Amino acid sequence: MKPFACLLAASFLLHAQAPEKNPAPNGLLMIKRVYVANLTGGAQADAIRELVIASLDSTKLFILTDNPDRADAVLKGAADDQSVTDTYDSDENFNSRQNGGKSGSLYSKAGGIYGGLGVGANESHHIKEHKHEAYATVRLCTKDGDVLWSTTQQSDGAKFRSASADVAFKIARQLSFDVERAQKELPQTAKPPAPPVR
Repeated sequence: MKPFACLLAASFLLHAQAPEKNPAPNGLLMIKRVYVANLTGGAQADAIRELVIASLDSTKLFILTDNPDRADAVLKGAADDQSVTDTYDSDENFNSRQNGGKSGSLYSKAGGIYGGLGVGANESHHIKEHKHEAYATVRLCTKDGDVLWSTTQQSDGAKFRSASADVAFKIARQLSFDVERAQKELPQTAKPPAPPVR
């Protein structure tokens, strides 16, 4: 047997006898400390960043840090909150006209009656509604730049939250759902023993 063939056969035998490794757990579950970087975007990006930090802190998923050197992962992306004016125009018209009359001849001593009625109405509405539309698209990356998680959220506002605060809330909620799902997908390494059969 040629030396290369021997080396290939030996390599095959080593891999065949090596125990299988368990799949690596989801990268989200390895993260302990997160730094939220400045978000690019419009004038409101800094305010949305602060709201995202507060929303993530309320989940207690990670330790949040202002020191990027201590972080396991960085949340970065873009966000903005813009004021939008919606204009609604409507016109309603109603017109009615009636005429009636009776005529006669002066020589026949007949009288004449004539009447007319005209009604018209025009109603116009011009409504302006001011509202905010916020969006954020963010990703959680390792120090090496690998993307572990990403989401895009947008909002016109919620009942008790502004559009920006609602976007920050949705980001934290989505991340919580995805971390919880990753925990459920972990392989069960230690299952409880089956009850004895009697």
